[in-house]
Amino acid sequence: MSARWVVGVDIGGTNLAVGVVPLDGGTPAALRSSPTQVHLGPDAAVDEIVEMAESAISETLETHGGTRGHVLGVGIGCPGPLDLTEGVVLATPNLGWVDYPIRRKISDALGLAATLDNDANCATYAEWWRGAGRGVDVLVGLTLGTGIGGGLVLGGRLVRGASGSASEFGHTTIDFMGRRCACGNYGCLEAYASGPNIAARAREGLRAGYESVLPSLVDGELDRITAVTVYDALLLGDAYAREVMTETAKILGAGVANLVNLFNPQVVVVVGGVTRAGEHLFAPLRAEVRRRAFEAAVRACRIVPGELPETAGIIGAAGIFIAEGEYTR
Repeated sequence: MSARWVVGVDIGGTNLAVGVVPLDGGTPAALRSSPTQVHLGPDAAVDEIVEMAESAISETLETHGGTRGHVLGVGIGCPGPLDLTEGVVLATPNLGWVDYPIRRKISDALGLAATLDNDANCATYAEWWRGAGRGVDVLVGLTLGTGIGGGLVLGGRLVRGASGSASEFGHTTIDFMGRRCACGNYGCLEAYASGPNIAARAREGLRAGYESVLPSLVDGELDRITAVTVYDALLLGDAYAREVMTETAKILGAGVANLVNLFNPQVVVVVGGVTRAGEHLFAPLRAEVRRRAFEAAVRACRIVPGELPETAGIIGAAGIFIAEGEYTR
């Protein structure tokens, strides 16, 4: 019997990614990725997703055998807030989409049943299902990218809340008079420790006179500095880049300490490009959590990087489709 598959779609502020996931949650086939052209709007993004999905489906069936009927549906992960019942993007601070029926658009274009969930929920579910927190009772996920998202798994089920907006950990306030966030609030965790805001804080220090190799890495064009640039400077031994990363880790540690005290998880899994900093990030982050959270809760908790760095969103989106039994309907 030919394998059965689910298409996983991961919509991010930086990239759109698609893969075809086997029903048992194994390695996705035929991965596709494309930069998110935010300025072109959501219809253009859907067109790109559909083109990548059709290409990925064709490659998967050619390689592994089977027919279109062996592709059961599509799971979609997208930044929120979302209306999960109607499959609508209500608002996305980093994409600018408002009241957009993303689930129906993709489902109709592919001719497949579809589910929609928050992108951070998808990444968190993947790490619980097949990654760093495999099978634990209480798992907290934190996704670090263009924004900061989160997810919570309790007893094998995602917690979505009364309106589907649970676990927006990036928009918890860590400084009530702090930096302005894209969501409109002040002092959000995201306003300090997302990729773009790590870069923004680095630029602010350089303009204030800090010495660093960072300007030389971007030919003096400070607006080209990204979180990746800070990471590259860190690898070169740059003291200022190390200071930015350590401060970022402490900020994240304060946020994670709140989550440890709230949920008493067995695992906090951190995913996203920033985790490439390794122990430069995790050592001060864990130390800050130990300093701030209850000792018993800290002892019970592992704070670890994700094991599915390139595919968590895709695997989780497909996994949520499978868990909800859409393919039996």
